[in-house]
Amino acid sequence: MRVNDRIRVPEVRLVGPGGEQVGIVRIEDALRLAAEADLDLVEVAPTARPPVCRLMDYGKFKYENAQKARESRRNQTNTVIKEMKLRPKIDQHDYDTKKGHVVRFLKGGDKVKITIMFRGREQHRPELGYRLLQRLAADVEDLGFIESNARQDGRNMTLVLGPHKKKSEAQAEVKAEKAITTAERAAEKEADEAADKAHREAHHETATPKKPRRRSENLDPDMEA
Repeated sequence: MRVNDRIRVPEVRLVGPGGEQVGIVRIEDALRLAAEADLDLVEVAPTARPPVCRLMDYGKFKYENAQKARESRRNQTNTVIKEMKLRPKIDQHDYDTKKGHVVRFLKGGDKVKITIMFRGREQHRPELGYRLLQRLAADVEDLGFIESNARQDGRNMTLVLGPHKKKSEAQAEVKAEKAITTAERAAEKEADEAADKAHREAHHETATPKKPRRRSENLDPDMEA
């Protein structure tokens, strides 16, 4: 943006600091109004005829724009595609383990590419892989949806699951769950410590006091203590 004396045009369409339309004025008059208001004359639409300029605090304007840009970058999240590989004849235990990973990825707001790997004669039974993919998609449908349908690619069959929630929302929920878990553990630890302290105090109060040691009658009374 061109500011103040860097604006080299004979006249401009001037906009006031509150957004009010002043009209077309000579550049000299626009600069004078800016100086009287202790503001800057900023060219906001250089391609217009005549160019549009606005009276504003340019330093404050740049600072606020920088703040907005930083906030926007902070809120941006990169899409990550995780991959999970399965065999058509996977056993139940391995299936449950793989599904657990898929659930964790979707909860974290990541996409998941599921790959079924065929070997040997398995390549002639693509329906096995298709049914497995559909089964897995149905098992996690509360967390994700089928973003890319199953398709055969040589010895592999792939399907892409997308999370229902955006990554920023998923990360916020995970952070909140961790905070709750941490607070619960701290409360349990505090309760356990209080119970241990109460138990020690009760034991101390009910403990039988020790009898004072009596001087043995067999000792010579003339012996020094």
